Amino acid sequence: MAPHVKALSSSCFYHIRSFRQIHPSLDDSMAASMASAFISSRLDQLNSILYGTPLKQTARLQRIQHAVARVVLYQHSRTSLLSSNELLKQLHWLPIEWRIRFKLATMTFKALHTLPGFLTSCNIMSLRSSSSHQLLVPRHKLTFGSLAFRFSAPRVWNSLPVNIIIIHLLRRSSIQ
Repeated sequence: MAPHVKALSSSCFYHIRSFRQIHPSLDDSMAASMASAFISSRLDQLNSILYGTPLKQTARLQRIQHAVARVVLYQHSRTSLLSSNELLKQLHWLPIEWRIRFKLATMTFKALHTLPGFLTSCNIMSLRSSSSHQLLVPRHKLTFGSLAFRFSAPRVWNSLPVNIIIIHLLRRSSIQ
């Protein structure tokens, strides 16, 4: 995983340097859109496989996101009064760890909602009970295996607040 994160990091910082040069000719909304298109999309491209990676790797990606936020909002790290997390809030961007979880939850929702055959073909997730609305997390022997979609998706889904899962079930029952 480290080589992937390293390559992604160098690619993103190259685009951040390029973006910094054209940023003065853009308005604020266009700058945020372009940053999202060129850099944030790279961070989101394969981030679902980053679930459970060491903090060192996700911190490296978080530094990229903080650097992009500073460029978009014209903030310098040494002279800014706002923290990087406040800049992310101002741009309505989720931190990397939460982006990874969001992507997994979205993929799980799509798998439950639109691809029920996918779940059965992969032998993934059966409902534990109708009252808890949680998914069964299969057992695994290896730590590396626990990072697979069939193990991580139910874990992320079960960590969602109950009201979100209920909304999913109501929507699912209204479509059928």
